[in-house]
Amino acid sequence: MKTADRFLQAWRLRAGMPWLGTDIRLVDVGAHQGELFEALGRRLRIGFGIEALPHCERQTTRYSIHRGYFPAVKPETKEWDALSMFAVLEHIPRAQHVALADACFDLLRPGGRVVITVPSKWVDHILVVLRSVRLIDGMSLEEHFGFDVANTQAIFSPPRFKLRRHRRFQLGLNHLFVFEKQPLPPLEPPPGSVTPAAGAPAAPAPGA
Repeated sequence: MKTADRFLQAWRLRAGMPWLGTDIRLVDVGAHQGELFEALGRRLRIGFGIEALPHCERQTTRYSIHRGYFPAVKPETKEWDALSMFAVLEHIPRAQHVALADACFDLLRPGGRVVITVPSKWVDHILVVLRSVRLIDGMSLEEHFGFDVANTQAIFSPPRFKLRRHRRFQLGLNHLFVFEKQPLPPLEPPPGSVTPAAGAPAAPAPGA
């Protein structure tokens, strides 16, 4: 990564970190070399990072980074406090969006947060120019799949998720989204079934 890449990455981290909480168990999708985990410092209890690029795997006392693509690669444990995707969602094909949202919901505890940054559609044009003059590496620009930031809320939609925050940053060229996992309502009994009144005796078993 060039200096400009690191500057833009640090800007994204500053925008999203305040929404991650403290003493957190965090899944970071697109963890690269653990920059977010390191920036969180003592606020991080344990981290599980996922990174598609080679040579980023690592294991420390507080976090690990695993090579692969989310959600094919994900933690085996659940009840995580937060899941971060900074400049990642635009790289995920539309056909995988349902599986992505399902995995986020499954991994998070109730009230857990998905914190996302997504660039506007104009950013690709700017990055192409910056890459042409070698100011940035512009990693994986060809994998943005024409993502429209307006579709973000449809991916993390009610009743499973609630939008807590949406704002622009980086001169309006980037978007921050914070979604919170909602508890699902209890399942209703199937039509025609009768719910016993409180204190009513149970029905006898067949053949009794």
